[in-house]
Amino acid sequence: MIYDVAIIGGGAAGLACAAALAEHKNIKTAVIEAGDRLGKKLAATGNGQGNISNADMSPEHYHGGGAHLAQKIACADTNAEERLFDCLLTTDPQGRIYPAGKQASALVDCLIKKISGADLFLGVKVVDIDRGFTLALSDGTEIRSRFVVLCTGGKAQKQFKTDGSAYALACKFGHTLTPLYPSLVQLKTDTTHIRTLKGIRADCVITALVGGKAAKSVRGDVIFTEYGISGNAVFFISSYITDKPDASVSIEFLPDVPAEKILSNLALRRKAGYRDGELLSGSLHNQLGRAVVARAGGDLNAITRTVKNFTLGVTGTLGFDYAQVTRGGINADEVTEELESKLVKNLFFAGEILDADGDCGGYNLHWAFAGGIHVARTVSERL
Repeated sequence: MIYDVAIIGGGAAGLACAAALAEHKNIKTAVIEAGDRLGKKLAATGNGQGNISNADMSPEHYHGGGAHLAQKIACADTNAEERLFDCLLTTDPQGRIYPAGKQASALVDCLIKKISGADLFLGVKVVDIDRGFTLALSDGTEIRSRFVVLCTGGKAQKQFKTDGSAYALACKFGHTLTPLYPSLVQLKTDTTHIRTLKGIRADCVITALVGGKAAKSVRGDVIFTEYGISGNAVFFISSYITDKPDASVSIEFLPDVPAEKILSNLALRRKAGYRDGELLSGSLHNQLGRAVVARAGGDLNAITRTVKNFTLGVTGTLGFDYAQVTRGGINADEVTEELESKLVKNLFFAGEILDADGDCGGYNLHWAFAGGIHVARTVSERL
């Protein structure tokens, strides 16, 4: 079988690329997906509600050696989702963009409808590929294509067939990998001061610290666990420290209350006869308040400082199986601004396979969509 374009990977980037190519009826496209369904990871995004982009597409939300590529392509194409999806989109107060129906699986259905003219190869892997772009599939099928687009994702969440093994297809042509780390992931921390807090959720400002210096702060939920911390705010700041050896976090409880007011209330309660373990009851969850006081001791100034700066050393992450995104990937120095390989003509990349990742909040999916469309535009012009 002979095709104009073979897209390896039926996730967000691959489907966006195929959908953009489908606008040109004369382009014959194959989409090859190792899983049994297209867009499986996309259908789970945003807790199943489909956080696909963000209203704030400023460049500082992208990281990695290929951040300049993500910034140039994703930040310039802020309307990618409006062109891809035939449904109403909505933006929440945090700037996160969703389908108005808050159903991620409906987005997958929309993309599958758009690529109805493509040939789909599901439940099979590409086991070999040569420079002439003959692709050998795991079921024995052999196809040929003028262009190949690698959209195989990274190493995060292997249940979606993204276990990192597909990097080998690029490395076969001489491409190299930067170090890989889990990102947008729960953090393992020193648990000395939080052993009694499992399951407690708090609205905090959490700051990622690298070498003791603030790298990023964000407000949101922090959930205490048996291994450390989770929650939306933790996922967000994890991308700033997951690859750093000397990392810690500072948690500010009661971010809307000035330190002076906290200290005054503590003094009032002590004068009223409250025991130390109850000084923060009502202001914080009782167990959380006791943990703060136990760590600070009986001095009211120390308790106030600990409310505003509850530090935890980071000892690791929960790993790739729990991460939403991979930090690292195909070395961006080996890729052009068209996302074409500098080593092999007509070989392209899009999405998480590249060494570029974004903050929590729709940035990684937007990069995948915009990158897939960007590649499709270049390929269709050449064809």
